[in-house]
Amino acid sequence: MAAELPQRIDHDAPVFVISVAAQLAGMHPQTLRTYDRIGLVQPRRTAKRGRRYSARNIAQLRLIQRLSQDEGINLEGIRRILAMQDEIDTLRVQVAQLDELLALARAAASGTRVFTADPTGDVRLGAAAARRRPAPRAITAR
Repeated sequence: MAAELPQRIDHDAPVFVISVAAQLAGMHPQTLRTYDRIGLVQPRRTAKRGRRYSARNIAQLRLIQRLSQDEGINLEGIRRILAMQDEIDTLRVQVAQLDELLALARAAASGTRVFTADPTGDVRLGAAAARRRPAPRAITAR
């Protein structure tokens, strides 16, 4: 009986020891240690402080290799490129969230609700909808 393979692979799972990661990236293990020390690629650590690299880390290492050897970019330039890529990824997530929020707002606009956004970006029930709500009844003690 063959074992079932996972349907989705977690690209952030820290599974590769430094020697395997170095081989997969086409680098010397000492280079990976240096990149970890300067903060270029930071693998996760085991309880005993051993490095474990993920598939995403390997892809970053390959990109660093290509940028430094093929494009002639120094490590500071590569650090900036990686930081910009992280920022782009963060912005893409925010755009997707805003698209979902916009779709919800458009769907709600066809109904009776009105939404507004406060300065922090949180969605609030707007003033027009709030006026339509019945006022809470006061409870009096007899």
